[in-house]
Amino acid sequence: MRQADTVNDTRWVFGYGSLMWRPGFAHTDRQPAHLTGLHRSLCVYSYVHRGTPDRPGLVLGLNHGGACRGVAFKVTDADWPDVVAYLRDREQVTNVYLERVRPIRVGADGDSRVVKALCYVVDRRHEQYAGDLSLETMLDMIPVSTGRSGPNTEYVLNTVAHLEEIGVADTKLYALARRLRDLS
Repeated sequence: MRQADTVNDTRWVFGYGSLMWRPGFAHTDRQPAHLTGLHRSLCVYSYVHRGTPDRPGLVLGLNHGGACRGVAFKVTDADWPDVVAYLRDREQVTNVYLERVRPIRVGADGDSRVVKALCYVVDRRHEQYAGDLSLETMLDMIPVSTGRSGPNTEYVLNTVAHLEEIGVADTKLYALARRLRDLS
């Protein structure tokens, strides 16, 4: 049984990368969210969406330690089965992520609450786990990688643009985006 099937009251999805700017599923609410114990990391070799096995791209994963600010999406009970099926099809193409339910804080600071949310955490034992790559290694890979969802550079720049829009500072991603813009 998969994790999302085991918690009947879970109707939130946590987005930290492309889910923030392209959720692709029905939702009734969108809130700023904070997850503790995991951080956003460009640590997954993408063989499908933003690269290929011969020329992998890099995509984000939730990696151990730290914290992550993102976006939480509230889903109705009626839509939940379709949303989970959609997310499994999108996020679990190669099973590099572990589907987990984690507590997150949603809402503005003065009016926030803790809810359980479906999260996709990188499986550090999976062959696509890239670990902590240097900026130079990322700059060698990202500009030349394209997958079925488009160019890898587009993914990074869209994610950074959305982080800026919601007021999330991510020093490493911002530095990477500046260098990628300089290359184009």
